[in-house]
Amino acid sequence: MIKLDTLKITTPSDRELSWTREFNASRKLVFDAMTKPELIRRWLLGPEGWTMPVCEVDLRVGGKYRYVWSHLENGEMGIGGVFKEILKPEKIVNTEKFEQSWYPGEAIGTVVLAENNGKTTAHTTMLYESKEARDGVLKSNMESGLTASYNRLAEVLEEIK
Repeated sequence: MIKLDTLKITTPSDRELSWTREFNASRKLVFDAMTKPELIRRWLLGPEGWTMPVCEVDLRVGGKYRYVWSHLENGEMGIGGVFKEILKPEKIVNTEKFEQSWYPGEAIGTVVLAENNGKTTAHTTMLYESKEARDGVLKSNMESGLTASYNRLAEVLEEIK
């Protein structure tokens, strides 16, 4: 049985959000699940009812990614960015910009993966262009969508181990 966790989101600065989640899988497997389109499509879906018809990843520094989610009632939502740093299998830094601008500007996301005794802790920090952008994200349902996605990721990791 997989323990379903909620995330605790913190605000390390007036422009940042940060969260941590532990997974019962190797760092390499978690890195693969976060970077391979065939795995991303299985877990990065947010709340129930969303699908990901577009999942493109050019995993190299300077490479781009683009995800488009679709929902029967809520339409489509797209996001994309550029990979700034990749240290396989421990770190990913990328830009993030939504096509439907629900927060102003672009953000920079940093994911650091640390493995200990076969479990991997994923620590993510998002740096927004402004406090207003960060606060807008905090007021959204981002936490519940992220929790649902990470719970799905834990299930996918159990299946592919």
